[in-house]
Amino acid sequence: MKKLSLYFLFVLAGCSQNQNVETLSPQPNILLIVADDLGFNDIEPFGGNIQTPVLGQLSKEGMLFSNFYVLPTCSPTRSALLTGNDNHVAGVGIMSEVSYPSVANLPGYSGHLNDEVVTLPEILRESGYHTYMAGKWHLGDEDAHIPSSRGFEESFSLLQGGGSHYADQNPLSPPQVMDYRSNGKKVAELPADFYSTKNYTDTLISYIEKHKADNKPFFMYASYTAPHDPLHAPKEYIDKYKGKFDMGWDSLRVLRLDNLKAIGIISKNVNDFAPSDIPAWSSLSPEQKKEFAKDMEVYAAMVEYLDMSIGRLLDYLKNQGLYDNTLIVFMSDNGANGVMATTYPGNGDGKYLGSFNNDLENRGLPNSFIEMGPGWAQASSSPFRLFKSFTSEGGIKAPLIVKLPQTSANNGNWNTSFAHVTDLMPTFLELAGASYPKQFKGKDVRQPIGKSLMPVLSGSAQETHLSSEGMGWELFERKSYIKGKWKILRLPKPFSTGEWQLFDRINDPGEINDLSLQYPDIKDSLINDWLQYAKKNDVYDHKGHYDSLFGRSLMGEH
Repeated sequence: MKKLSLYFLFVLAGCSQNQNVETLSPQPNILLIVADDLGFNDIEPFGGNIQTPVLGQLSKEGMLFSNFYVLPTCSPTRSALLTGNDNHVAGVGIMSEVSYPSVANLPGYSGHLNDEVVTLPEILRESGYHTYMAGKWHLGDEDAHIPSSRGFEESFSLLQGGGSHYADQNPLSPPQVMDYRSNGKKVAELPADFYSTKNYTDTLISYIEKHKADNKPFFMYASYTAPHDPLHAPKEYIDKYKGKFDMGWDSLRVLRLDNLKAIGIISKNVNDFAPSDIPAWSSLSPEQKKEFAKDMEVYAAMVEYLDMSIGRLLDYLKNQGLYDNTLIVFMSDNGANGVMATTYPGNGDGKYLGSFNNDLENRGLPNSFIEMGPGWAQASSSPFRLFKSFTSEGGIKAPLIVKLPQTSANNGNWNTSFAHVTDLMPTFLELAGASYPKQFKGKDVRQPIGKSLMPVLSGSAQETHLSSEGMGWELFERKSYIKGKWKILRLPKPFSTGEWQLFDRINDPGEINDLSLQYPDIKDSLINDWLQYAKKNDVYDHKGHYDSLFGRSLMGEH
């Protein structure tokens, strides 16, 4: 007999005497919602000024995590999320679109999920769950690596990392394509009115509707591509934000910081921070200000539309009587995206990007290609340093909201302790009464490194990880290691010195004051810890390659 989950025991303890406990499933539904390149402080519960009432209400019914860490970019985070392992162990120590020959055959750098790990849907499907996904995959595009081959019973997926949100399927850059699959079969043409967030939501609802009669629990991966560039949104949503960001990114950065201070998750002693090569808003020309402000209006529209669409999912669950027995997790896969589209491989000469109509009135509509840019991304990461693709705080710290099935005494509370994306896998498995196997399909598999968040969520503990436990990062030769309040960071030039630096991440989230000279022993100890992390997790030292690939000005061309 399958063991009862902690959730079931938790519910039984809180049930009134006259409640029919036999109607409560020991296996709750699991809804995992992932936003793509959403900044830490964009949504209202995390200090944002973008209208997100659905997430605001969800935060009142769940727990908010202010120190939740992910990986610096999309596919590495998603590999860790779905396997509970370090991204290198899972095979995604590199993103497939920026791989290169010297690492192509290394086990940690295949650019797709390998057979060293088991995925969450593979485990849950064997544990009696329906497994559904819609949206971005980005974990392999060969038949053996796509969602239908890695545990998803029903899937509508974009195999690549992004592209147009409309039906035209314009990729991020000329070498790339947009390959949509429905249960493994290539989708030749999208509906004329296709908009990614809308259609992903419709698809997920249809999956539940299709299978609801058998009363089996479901795991649903709502893997949205919003608000990844190119920034696209329905015009009526864009119009809502007209003039709302004319203040500029410097003022928005301070506003968001002040909001976080008011919430109480950032110390009032923390100062504003912006990289030196992001120009002051006041230095821009009137035309530049109009274009940049419009870009942020489109971004905000994407986020609000995403929030509305999440609301559609939740309303459906409520109408079907499924909401109360569903674990709901909302997160972003990395920090806001400040990388200019000109840096994507194939876009350097400007020809492809120059083929779009980016006139002010068409920005965000079909046949446009605009991005957030580093000025706005730094504001959406405030007060943390930099943004997506960096192992600085702005790249690897993300919003997280977790709502337990039924009610909890911790509803609406903040947890400020360290949590990591690999902690979600063991949390889901504990609730489902499932376990990570030692072997899968006759092969030994690597064991997950995260810890269940259930003690924190249920209120029996204040932290998941002890201060003596550490966690390492590496991507694009950008490295970091965190243990307690201490963090070492190595960013290549021109973004930093190219050497290890030491920061107090709690009191200095902007990573402004290098404490290496004051605490050399702590720095050396953490460097040794990172080396041990690298050895354990198949990290290859490819120093120098990415320095040249990404060692450019933040602003690029606009």
